[in-house]
Amino acid sequence: MSDREQTLSKVQPKTIRRSLPSSEAPCWKRLKRLESDGMIESYQTNLNRRELGFGVLAFVQLSCTQHDEEVTAAFEKTIQSCPNVLSCHNTTGEADYLLQVVARDCDDYSRFVDKVLRKLPGISSIRSNLSLRELKSSNRLPITEYSNG
Repeated sequence: MSDREQTLSKVQPKTIRRSLPSSEAPCWKRLKRLESDGMIESYQTNLNRRELGFGVLAFVQLSCTQHDEEVTAAFEKTIQSCPNVLSCHNTTGEADYLLQVVARDCDDYSRFVDKVLRKLPGISSIRSNLSLRELKSSNRLPITEYSNG
């Protein structure tokens, strides 16, 4: 996969053909192969969170007191079903988890902390860092060229 292919997202092979040195059929086959090989997981439209009213972006560190299988499963189920949580990572360091959370405003974020995070099982500490200004946000990987060989 090339860096250029990564920027094209889900467009028609005819459009891709204009950008890459290949005809429509090979482009289509290549995309299908990348999908079936798991290199392309999904397609999405990136929305402007601020324009949609989500003015708060928080990075939340959660520390746990319990790490047993049952508590972890309950935690993961809650996080997976929460639309405000954009990403959740099990991390090394002081905190066990790092979440990226959006909210409409600080009051909305406070409600999220009270109604969701404070009710999670086994959580001993919640540390929030609010983004003052987003300098860069991207899902593009630093790929120069992909080859199967």
